[in-house]
Order: sequence, then C-alpha cells, then structure tokens
Amino acid sequence: MKLLTTDIKNNVLDSMVRILNENRTELLQANTKDLELFNKDDQALYERLIVDDKKIDEMIAAVNKVRSQEDPVGKEISTQDLPNGLHVTNKTAPFGTIMIIYESRPDVTIEAAVLAFKANNTILLKGGKEALHSNTVLVDFWHRALEENNLPTDYIQLLNMNREETQAFLKNPEQKLDLIVPRGGERLIAFVKEHAKCAVLVSGRGNNFLYVDENADWEMSLKVILNAKTAKISACNALDKILIHTDIEDYSQKMVDLANILKTNGVSLLVDEDAKKVLKDEPLIPDPSVWKEEFLAMKCCIGTVNKTDEAIATINEHSGGHSATIMTTNKDTAQHFMEQVDCAAVYQNASTRFTDGGQMGVGAELAISTDKLHHRGPLGLNELVTNKYYIFGEGQIRA
Repeated sequence: MKLLTTDIKNNVLDSMVRILNENRTELLQANTKDLELFNKDDQALYERLIVDDKKIDEMIAAVNKVRSQEDPVGKEISTQDLPNGLHVTNKTAPFGTIMIIYESRPDVTIEAAVLAFKANNTILLKGGKEALHSNTVLVDFWHRALEENNLPTDYIQLLNMNREETQAFLKNPEQKLDLIVPRGGERLIAFVKEHAKCAVLVSGRGNNFLYVDENADWEMSLKVILNAKTAKISACNALDKILIHTDIEDYSQKMVDLANILKTNGVSLLVDEDAKKVLKDEPLIPDPSVWKEEFLAMKCCIGTVNKTDEAIATINEHSGGHSATIMTTNKDTAQHFMEQVDCAAVYQNASTRFTDGGQMGVGAELAISTDKLHHRGPLGLNELVTNKYYIFGEGQIRA
C-alpha cells in the first residue's frame, strides 16, 4: 500500500460515514439473515453478532473518532547527528499487510479496517461464517468509499475461507503478510500460532479476576462486581473469578450476601473448599483447570485468600493476562497489587469492563493485546505502526 496523504485517507472515512448512515436498512437486513441462521444456544456469540441502529451509530462514531485523530505515519520518534556526520532519524511507518481473524462481531469489520487504513496498512478481514452477510455488506461499503476517492478496493479485503483453507493460507499466503491478529478463544489463537509464518500478535482471552481486600468498601465492591460480571458476558473484559480476603469484617455474612446478589442476577456459582464452608449449598469448583477458563457466560467462581500476596499469586497463575481489579481503600495495598499482578490492565476500585479502547481514551481498537511485544493493552491507531530509520550521509563508509 503506497503512502497516502492524510487528506486522502480522511476523505475515504468521510465517505464511509455517509455510506453507513445512508444504507442502514441494507446492513440491518443482512444482519437479520445472519441472526436467523445462528444457533442461539451460544448466548455470548449471539450477542456479539447483533447489529441495530445503536450499533451502527457506534460504528459511525468509531470512524469519526479515527478520522479526527492525528495521522500516526511518518511521526518523528528520535533524531541525532552522529560524530561521523550521519544524520539519523527514526520515524513511524506502516506494518504493511495486517490480517485479523475474528468471530461473530461485525463491528470489528469497521474498527479493524478504519484503524488499519488510517495507519496506511492493507487489511485482510477473516470474519466468522456466522457474520458472513453482515461482513459482506460492510466491506462492500468500504469498497464504495474507496472507489468514490479513486482508490483500489484491495486496501480492505474480506476473506471467505473455511478452516482448511485458512490453514493453507496461513502456511502459504497468496500475498505478503506482516502481522496476524487472532481475536478469539484459545483454540483460535493456538491454531494461528501453529500455522502462521509471520508475526502473530495475540488478542488474549479474558478470564479476569477481582480481589476484595480486607479493607474494601463492601457496597462499592458489590456494585463493581455486578457490573463487571453481568453487564456484557460476551466481552473479553467481563469478570469470571472473585477472590475474597478471609479477614474482611463480617466475612461469612458478606460471602452470603455476595452469593445471593449474584444468583438473584442470574449468575451461577462455583466455590473453592474454604468458601464452601460458608456457602454450603453452592457446588465446588470441580477441577483446578476451571480457574483458567474464560466463561463468556453467567457463571462465576468465588475463592478465598488469607493475604494479598496469595491473591496476586493466584491471578498470575490462572488469569489470561487481560485485566484484574483490587477493591481496597488502602493505597499501599493497591499499589503493591497493581505492580505485581501481570495483566495488561490493573484497576483499583473499578470494573474490568473499562479495558476497552474507547473507554480508556485510545479510541477505536483492533484488539486488546495480552502480548508484551510490540504493545500491550488496547491496540489503537498509534499502535498500528512500526518504525523505520532514515540515515542521511555524505559518502561515509565504515572502517
């Protein structure tokens, strides 16, 4: 993809906003076809698939937000003049071609494409078959916007391939791939890592933890837990595991209250052996491997710890490295927890649901990276570039 000026790219985004707004009915009809064909037994995947007018408004807002952001390409990172007379400048540069593999969510077709395009990358969109009609219409909208501005449509491509065809493509891609982002569960991530021949940036699973310290504000904790667990179970930033310090005041009563509130809100519970002593009617966690599971369901584990370091160790052993929260009024305890927990986002007294590009001030996001190279957390516009060194000389040779 040749370097395009900021004005050209923004003109395409202006066209896309108008096309999205003027063709809502076409998109809604396509999404209805997808929903009618979908097995509603998977509630989380079904929620992700739905497109309505509110979702279209959010798509338009995402495009407008990226349009308003500064162009990330060609920004000077550093510059220096060396003793040998060479002038060295390090600037941001596009990756080239990015492939994203994702399930169910048609809004990713908007957010991934707008970010990649503004950062001057070509993007290959491998959506799930469950969103085929919606994604086909959305990519057609992108192509209309590109054509309106006299640009080729291959800057944004939709790949319709089954598992075997995807495997073959990853092993021997028909074009150069610079980065692959698998956005889904562990099976998808493992599949891509096994077969890809280029860099893979993992958009990790959730399995997020919340630890209630002995110095927590209990009413605040209940409010945060309910939001993190029940607001959107299909999100990777949803809560799955709760750890309670056994020295919290009125420990037994608070455990009962927590269980009752969660169950009243439709959440089924699994408890560890110590929690079982209080919550006698709740089933035990059947296997230690459950601590590592991302549920994407109205289900939650409640465990107990005797000290903060035990909570930290449990989270670091079992979480997906996505998000973790400590509920406490003790700033020193919070600081220790946040420094020692190995997650992309750590919170004091706030819901894990804020781990989202838009909520964290990043804007639209390609994914939430749980890798540590080259970026961790929301992958926004400024994270979809790499760097390039420009060296200017006057005939220098190395001795």
